[in-house]
Amino acid sequence: MSTGSPGRRGSGLDVDAAIRTLLLVMPRMVGRAKRLGVPEELRSFALAPRHLSLLAYLLFDGPMSVNELAARLEVAPTTVSLMVGELSRKGILERREDDADRRRKIVSIADEHRAAIDGWLGYGATAWRKALEPLTAEQRQMFVDTLAAYEREIAGE
Repeated sequence: MSTGSPGRRGSGLDVDAAIRTLLLVMPRMVGRAKRLGVPEELRSFALAPRHLSLLAYLLFDGPMSVNELAARLEVAPTTVSLMVGELSRKGILERREDDADRRRKIVSIADEHRAAIDGWLGYGATAWRKALEPLTAEQRQMFVDTLAAYEREIAGE
């Protein structure tokens, strides 16, 4: 690896300097996110990381069907259906019939837990918004694509 020091914003980094910087930043970022902790009123529900994305979609995009959630989460509808069933039994989510198609169920966050979930997940969304807003749409897409590529590589895909 090169021995150059990480550059300042806008000065550009070679690949090795960027890797070195990210190897420092990523664990700190994950550590800080973990320290946010689950709100007291949600701790007894034993929420797992798989629940966070589902809750985030419902929080930021509003109520939707199991199939819509499955498409966004890139998992099978049966997987989402199991998670929704589990979270519904715990009272975190609510399911109701779709007025337009009574066979379809619409999933939403239960009103009594919305504020806690919003406070918990909203903090991270606010931080991402502040970090991403100064970028152009193309730069945001590159950043998202880069994180997704990193995730695929670290997962061994």
